[in-house]
Amino acid sequence: MSVTPTCVKRAFKYRFYPSDAQAAELSRTFGCVRKVYNLALAARTQAWARQERVNYNQTSAMLTAWKKTGELAFLNDVSSVPLQQTLRHLQTAFTHFFAKRARYPRFKSRKKSRKSAEYTTSGFRFRDGRLTLAKMAQPLDIVWSRPLPQGARPSTVTVSQDSAGRWFVSLLCEDPGLKPLPATDAAVGVDVGLDHLLTLSTGEKIANPRHERRDRTRLAKAQRSVARKAKGDGANRRKARRRVAKIHARIVDRRRDGLHKLTTRLVRDNQTIVIEDLIVRNMVKHRSLARAISDAAWAEFRSLLEYKAAWYGREVIAVDRFFPSSRLCSHCGTLAESMPLHVRTWTCDCGTTHDRDVNAAKNLLAAGRAVSACGAGVRPQRITPGGQSAMKQEVSQREP
Repeated sequence: MSVTPTCVKRAFKYRFYPSDAQAAELSRTFGCVRKVYNLALAARTQAWARQERVNYNQTSAMLTAWKKTGELAFLNDVSSVPLQQTLRHLQTAFTHFFAKRARYPRFKSRKKSRKSAEYTTSGFRFRDGRLTLAKMAQPLDIVWSRPLPQGARPSTVTVSQDSAGRWFVSLLCEDPGLKPLPATDAAVGVDVGLDHLLTLSTGEKIANPRHERRDRTRLAKAQRSVARKAKGDGANRRKARRRVAKIHARIVDRRRDGLHKLTTRLVRDNQTIVIEDLIVRNMVKHRSLARAISDAAWAEFRSLLEYKAAWYGREVIAVDRFFPSSRLCSHCGTLAESMPLHVRTWTCDCGTTHDRDVNAAKNLLAAGRAVSACGAGVRPQRITPGGQSAMKQEVSQREP
């Protein structure tokens, strides 16, 4: 079971409205952060081609040398803290790459990459609820939509701007209020889908809000407007692109709000939550279902569920994606030979009629309980190359 640490660090994100001078300073900082990241990545890539490794300390020394050149002297105009932090982020990216947890780091694009800069304690001042960043004379005009924990002191501050032009600041603080919830015996299996976003083993079905579909007409109109504008970086095209970005931001905000409410409810009501270990990045390659799967945001649902369970002392169990949860009768254990997607209800040989999704959620819960009770692996009933099922093969091996 996940155990919550005595003190958990939590990010609190707020929207703010910079002055013209602050916006210009932050825009310069974003550009310098991107430039330093790309320069360091290019240096490390060239060293990699020579079968050499460059670490963070070496790139930090490179940054000092770059600042002394006439071509890159503009790097001295912004705070050095975000520039050092982007080198640390690059080091983390290479660590994940060498550990085979991620692919090789990619260069940042001026138009497509996220605009952000991270400040550590030496790069900002936080006093009496007012946040002032390095190289700025005035504090940021932050909309405090929710209070920080009592006596909280941010350890890092991340400033970002999304494609819709909105400015956000994220403060990483220790939150003593995050404590394990009282233990309960409740457990639930969760089957994700498209007709219904979630189906629980209790029989409850949660509707799929289909946020992208609700704004699809408006989005298509805005995208056609962009397509009619002349190619390039003209003002009219920027305005049209901004309108598209605002629609996307509206969709993302509503989707994330709904997922937060759902995951918080599941974590509060259940000690154990069993889900299916889906590889969503492969599923979105399906030409017919890619748009609907992306709109459902199954990967984000799992991410929210897992970190909230860690906060509150709950357990999330992921069952192998090849486990035949839909084809297995939750009443007698009979495995149906096939189950096409259009079949939503089916009747087992034992006479039990199943709702496909509810039956899958019940089987996931049963499999998850087996894992929680004895640590058994949840694997599908596969057929071995020799033609015998795994169970028959094991029995035959045990017989004298």
